[in-house]
Amino acid sequence: MAGKEKPKSETKKVAQKSLKEKRKEKKEKAKNK
Repeated sequence: MAGKEKPKSETKKVAQKSLKEKRKEKKEKAKNK
């Protein structure tokens, strides 16, 4: 059971990372405009 909790936190971290990346891309696109 404990092993199931770890992957969840891992995916959460990945999701937060991807969110930051998306925000960065948006800022870059806004700069290019």
